[in-house]
Amino acid sequence: MATTLVQRRSSALTRNRLPGFAPWVALVVALVLGAAASSLVGFNFFGWGIFAAIAFTIVYVAWSAAVEGPRKAKDKLATCLVVGAFLIALLPLISVIWTVLAEGLKGLTTPGFLGTSMNGVSGIQDNESVDNGTKVLGGIYHSLMGTLLITLWATIISVPIGLLTSIYLVEYGNDGRLSKAITFFVDVMTGIPSIVAGLFAAALFATLMGPGTKTGFVAAVALSVLMIPVVVRSSEEMLRIVPNELREAAYALGVRKWRTILMVVIPTAISGIASGVTLAIARVIGETAPILVTAGFATKINMNVFADWMSSLPTFIYTQILNPTSPSNPDPSTQRAWGAALVLIIFVMLLNLIARLIARLFAPKTGR
Repeated sequence: MATTLVQRRSSALTRNRLPGFAPWVALVVALVLGAAASSLVGFNFFGWGIFAAIAFTIVYVAWSAAVEGPRKAKDKLATCLVVGAFLIALLPLISVIWTVLAEGLKGLTTPGFLGTSMNGVSGIQDNESVDNGTKVLGGIYHSLMGTLLITLWATIISVPIGLLTSIYLVEYGNDGRLSKAITFFVDVMTGIPSIVAGLFAAALFATLMGPGTKTGFVAAVALSVLMIPVVVRSSEEMLRIVPNELREAAYALGVRKWRTILMVVIPTAISGIASGVTLAIARVIGETAPILVTAGFATKINMNVFADWMSSLPTFIYTQILNPTSPSNPDPSTQRAWGAALVLIIFVMLLNLIARLIARLFAPKTGR
């Protein structure tokens, strides 16, 4: 009798509800219908996925409306639309990563690709590699070192300026005219095109050092113009979330304001500041236009940012695609460009992972 009562209660609770396997049944039906619909217009996997998604939404929502009623059906429809929008947004990312991996691994696995430069490599070697099937010569060592050095100097320039600016806005500005003007210009700088930053740095050093001045340091100044507003904004937000009670406790102990900022405020916000700086580096490491204008392009190794032209990974990719070493056989240049693109994406992904790691390691400890 007790068993019968439990069964009745269970059936009352599960009545007018879809079974747990309903989404999988709807998916199988949708895949079959999608394949049939796609074959009518010429079968391909992309069309199959689109038709299957539409069929799944129709079948699943209609089934829910028939069993559970219109209220649950609307909820299922909203869920399908949200998941579909997420998958659509995810497709370009997956496509880019897949394409770069498929094409870039060919260049990255070439012997000497990371340890040699393009110095002495001409169209003759590329033609021989295509005709004889030998390995592709030339590498990205000069561009790799150029990217690291230019980004390092851009960070050295932008981080102190950005951090000090954010400290002034939060601790000393008091919403005065100067702080409002700084905030306005920081917002304007956030949206300027990267080529404008390159032209500004080129014009500045042309005035100071003479026309045609192109070095890695000029490129670093151009990138710092792009980095500074990002550092200011991220640091400002992190400093603002530091509780005022910490400042007031330090003031109550007689600690001066500058020392409170240095010993209390900044250590509390260091995780967000460090992650913001890392994301700012990831923002500028792939810029091409400002480096072309300010540092030019070189095929030899140059470790001095204050003299001569300097190559970087973005400009290397650009020149290898636009001006292949051998115009008659562009495949080796294309292979090198894809390999450099894969290295650049790995850099950006590592920087984002480092930002997350820094935010987790240096986050303020809560609880006991």
